[in-house]
Amino acid sequence: MKRVSILGCTGSIGCSTVDLLLQAPTSFQTIALVGGKNVKKLAEQAIALNAEFAVIADETLLEELKKLLSGYKINVSGGRQAVIEAASISVDWTMAAITGAIGLEPTLAAVKNGHFIALANKEALISAGEIMLEAVRESGATLLPVDSEHNAIFQSMADKQYHSVEKIILTASGGPFRNTSWQAMKDVTLEQALKHPTWSMGAKITIDSATMFNKGLEIIEAARLFNLSEERIDVLIHPQSVVHSMVEYEDGSVLAQLGEPDMRIPIAHTLAWPKRMRSNVKRLDLTQCASLEFEKPDAVRFPALRLAREALRIGKSVPTIMSAANEIAVEAFLKKQISFLNIPAVVEWVMQKVGNVEAKSLEEVLYWDLQARYFAKSWIKQFSSC
Repeated sequence: MKRVSILGCTGSIGCSTVDLLLQAPTSFQTIALVGGKNVKKLAEQAIALNAEFAVIADETLLEELKKLLSGYKINVSGGRQAVIEAASISVDWTMAAITGAIGLEPTLAAVKNGHFIALANKEALISAGEIMLEAVRESGATLLPVDSEHNAIFQSMADKQYHSVEKIILTASGGPFRNTSWQAMKDVTLEQALKHPTWSMGAKITIDSATMFNKGLEIIEAARLFNLSEERIDVLIHPQSVVHSMVEYEDGSVLAQLGEPDMRIPIAHTLAWPKRMRSNVKRLDLTQCASLEFEKPDAVRFPALRLAREALRIGKSVPTIMSAANEIAVEAFLKKQISFLNIPAVVEWVMQKVGNVEAKSLEEVLYWDLQARYFAKSWIKQFSSC
């Protein structure tokens, strides 16, 4: 049986992973489950999977978790250090799905075990790319991309002829405002932004899809995952979300991975890799697809793509700063403190304000992450008071 742990088990990716594990109970042994604040969900998952460890990141909920798991032979703990210790447990496969900068240290701890890491934490390669990749090289770990786009690229490079790749093409749904004018986007409501046309995701990534910051972050992630320069990574709007990304080779061939817009597909691919596993995911019926559309994204209406490419070209601490500022801006939008178009405005201002320096350790990455958050909050406070 493959020994597995899930960091971020109560989030969208974590719940999809749990669903797949429950479908194959004789193939996997769950060692550790790490949740954030949803203590009831964590307890339910730990019982269903007979996990050895259940860890709640919010230590104030530890007593409640103990009560919920009373009578079960499950080790219970809580708090930041407990999360890192759980991530450090040696297993065959770890789902790294703690979103944001708080997921960096646990992901790094899992990488150091030198096993398979299913990477769903974007910040690992965006904010701490060089540090994370160096740890991967030193430990001999294998990164398996979970993002549907990067997983599609990974599958389309199955023959590992990386030297023959001319470029990769990341597809994007375009979100709910693909055809919305710049003028109309000024009045976008939170409720409108949270209505994604094809994917069911958490609030933060849904807003990132609406601004296309998710695609900007994915450009940086792809550059580091596949060791490609920025100009060899294209983005195309594909509203049907059937083609999840493509690889163009020097002989003119274009290989793509297709499937229903269901995150259990890329998760299952990483969970069973290098083999495949059966899942209960709906099968793609191409006869039901009236058409497959592709178009170039509008850089004016979606400045996030320009900002991300700029951050990738400059490098140093700039991707860290961009990602952190975006987190704060999205959080402010979710609280209805700023408008939709203020999200990229906050990010661009912080990128210009904080500057760029080398971040050679995780501590330095976290320092610049905090600096970006401080300036983003300052901008928001000033704007909100106007």
